Amino acid sequence: MESTNEQPEWIENQIFDDIQIGATASVMRELTEDDIALFAIVSGDVNPAHLDPEYAATDLFHRIIAHGMWGGGLISAVLGTKLPGPGTIYLSQDLHFRAPVGIGDTITATVTVQEKNDHKRSVVLDCICTNQDGTAVITGQAVVKAPDTHQRLRRLSLPDVRLQRHARFIPIIEQARTLGPVTMAVAHPCDPASMSAVGELMSLGMITPILVGPRAKIQAAAESVGFDLSRCRVVEVAHSHAAAAEAVALVRRGEAALLMKGSLHTDELMHEVVATLTGLRTDRRLSHVYTMDVPSYDRLLLVTDAAINIAPTLEEKADIIRNAIDVAHVLGVTLPKVAVLSAVETVNPALRSSIEAAALAKMSERGQIMGGIVDGPLAFDNAVSLEAAAQKGIVSQVAGMADILVVPDLETGNMVAKQLSFLAGADAAGVVVGARVPIILTSRADSQRTRIASCAVARLMVQALIAERTA
Repeated sequence: MESTNEQPEWIENQIFDDIQIGATASVMRELTEDDIALFAIVSGDVNPAHLDPEYAATDLFHRIIAHGMWGGGLISAVLGTKLPGPGTIYLSQDLHFRAPVGIGDTITATVTVQEKNDHKRSVVLDCICTNQDGTAVITGQAVVKAPDTHQRLRRLSLPDVRLQRHARFIPIIEQARTLGPVTMAVAHPCDPASMSAVGELMSLGMITPILVGPRAKIQAAAESVGFDLSRCRVVEVAHSHAAAAEAVALVRRGEAALLMKGSLHTDELMHEVVATLTGLRTDRRLSHVYTMDVPSYDRLLLVTDAAINIAPTLEEKADIIRNAIDVAHVLGVTLPKVAVLSAVETVNPALRSSIEAAALAKMSERGQIMGGIVDGPLAFDNAVSLEAAAQKGIVSQVAGMADILVVPDLETGNMVAKQLSFLAGADAAGVVVGARVPIILTSRADSQRTRIASCAVARLMVQALIAERTA
């Protein structure tokens, strides 16, 4: 029996006059999770019994009722490509669903000719779909008008379809919600995107906001998204510079445990954060960490630093790695694999980034950087691809499996993160670490999902800081 995964190059039909009673044809296919998702996208079927992993507890998730796809799809594939084949016109079908179909089941659809109607040039076919155990999951009958002329067509190559799943932030958001709200100072939330994010985060029970900025502008932004401003505290200041200073002051006074950028420039906020006497510095270098959900990668990927340190020194890169490892620990990665990137995977004296990458790997080996496995230099491809690493003969605990990418400088980091977002469909939750509290730097281009994920990561970090201080 032929599998649809091993297709002949040509498709040929059987004309009405040549079709014999009792003739049969089959196709076989394994049902995957992607099949279910694609069927939902095409059909609009969003029944949670078909799609929601929570139903796994009742076995419904793994025993998906996907008969619409298999009944209409696989049987139609047999009729359209084999018996009778190209030129067939589907007239009617009567199908009966006998048993559920689940992810991982291998379904064989078989049609058998029962009757021929010379007057209508139609054919009646018995239809049956069986699973890998031989159990009939669908039975029924189809009536088609068979072609009268021979056709031989080259089989078309189907497009490579890749689903952009964004599920890795879901457990992070749920975990943050269970911790309860934390007070967050929002500097200059004077645009609809900022206010919308505040409202969503409040509804999820993650934050109690303090909005800092010109009240009239905050009010206008709130009204634009239907947010009731009476639900939260507003600290009025004259302009964005004052909003940044006051938001940082709220944190210093212990009135807020999180800091979020609204509709002001990152430099304005960070100028106040790093101020020597009034800022939020610690003995750790500040750095930015993107937590990225890349649909084509098998795990969360952290990218650092793409927003704070323009051209970090070796010592500063060590702190950047330590900060990223701390974030990975908060996200449940107990021993993160850290790839220090360069243009090559060997030390080249002409490339400073390759020399520093090798030094950082040795520092980790000697216990100067703790909590993760650091290796470098690694080029981007062999940091995230086992195949690329194998082709170049790289023996490494990190190559091809990186949890953290450490970039040579801000320009590189910015390009890597944006390429992953705009070309690979990644979601990126960004947080500044190394300060007294986590700092959320949002962008106008961020989706609501990204803003929520950024806050969720920051909320988990707050909990880790609390645990550390009380230990």
